[in-house]
Amino acid sequence: MSTLSTHVLDAVRGTPAQHVTVTLYRGAEQLDSGTTDADGRIGALAESLAPGTYRLVFDTGAYFAGQHVDTFYPEVSVTFAVTEERHYHVPLLLSPFAFSTYRGS
Repeated sequence: MSTLSTHVLDAVRGTPAQHVTVTLYRGAEQLDSGTTDADGRIGALAESLAPGTYRLVFDTGAYFAGQHVDTFYPEVSVTFAVTEERHYHVPLLLSPFAFSTYRGS
């Protein structure tokens, strides 16, 4: 079975994005959720992932509201495929009006 972690960086402030709620789904089923730590990380979401398609939803609206910053993206949804047994890392580079992601290691 595969494992999953994530990391959120605030590109405008140049710092880790603390206290971002991230929820993991497979289809409509919510599997797990967590909140980023002081380093903007969640070290583990779900105990293990079988092959399939998953979605991470980042509550960016609440994060920016806590900073009194308007955002165009109240949430960011990243859909990805688990195809082999390994560790998957899904980072999010975030600003109020843009975001980027990639498969990390």
